[in-house]
Amino acid sequence: MATRSVLVTGAAGYVASVVTEQLLAQGYEVVAFDSLRTGHRAAVPPGVPLVVGDLTDPESLHRVLGARRFDAVMHMAAYTLVAESVADPGKYFSNNLGGGLNLLEAMRRHGVSRLVFSSSAGVYGEPESVPIEEDASCQPVNPYGQSKVVFEQMLDWYGRAYGLRFASLRYFNAAGATARFGEDHRPESHLIPIVLQVALGKREQISVFGIDYDTPDGSCVRDYVHVSDLAQAHVLALRHVEEGAAGVFNLGNGEGYSVLEVIECARRVTGRPIPTTPAGRRPGDPARLVASSRRARDLLGWRPRYPELEAIVSSAWDWHQRHPDGYPE
Repeated sequence: MATRSVLVTGAAGYVASVVTEQLLAQGYEVVAFDSLRTGHRAAVPPGVPLVVGDLTDPESLHRVLGARRFDAVMHMAAYTLVAESVADPGKYFSNNLGGGLNLLEAMRRHGVSRLVFSSSAGVYGEPESVPIEEDASCQPVNPYGQSKVVFEQMLDWYGRAYGLRFASLRYFNAAGATARFGEDHRPESHLIPIVLQVALGKREQISVFGIDYDTPDGSCVRDYVHVSDLAQAHVLALRHVEEGAAGVFNLGNGEGYSVLEVIECARRVTGRPIPTTPAGRRPGDPARLVASSRRARDLLGWRPRYPELEAIVSSAWDWHQRHPDGYPE
């Protein structure tokens, strides 16, 4: 039986908004579930029912899952700020793990046995080799990454005990935008939107944390994957789960771009000066983090359509020019 009705948790968030957009384009019926603490109502596609609820409130999950028959859940709701997770780990374990457990129990109660999980390549911590393969050891260096590791382990046990079929998608940096949906975090912590805020005159300059790494230009190298390509992978993973399979998949560009390369690309795309200032290394920042996507390509048939950095930055710039202040409140 093909999956047709999907609950998307965290649907008012950045990546989830584009996932919802693509699910609709593929003919799925979607219900959005979000607390709106960090998400935006305007990021939920028109016509999609939005249920305002919280993972840490089991009754709100039972209400939404009991209101209609769902074939699958796309679980994308989580707190995601690394520094905040270090300062307040209880907040992250309560929401990402406690709330995640509430979701799994509500799914079990209402007979929903398929799930696609938006995980993170942060589960790996300091990589032993690059590009990172899925069988690399998981040694997260912060509570955010730890919460993702533990929830993946929970999924595995639920699969063994209760027949849950799931796919877990690990990626580093979602970037770019579609015509309708873009990146708007408050406060903003991601490189590309911060760089574009400088180009828009919203910030005076950007700090480059570390210029003495063992990389070609001395700055950190990271994966950047277009949000549309990530959304495509989520839909393909859902089909994989529909077919009775399960698995963990990295999503990356395979090469990576340095901080200084991103900034120089943004200068070319915007045609505007983007002043930088060197700053010290941040604790726990590895020189190079790049994920191998071979398994996703081989098993899911994932083929990124926008792998070039310029395409990623250009799409983000188009969106930020139309939404200089982000989504309306």
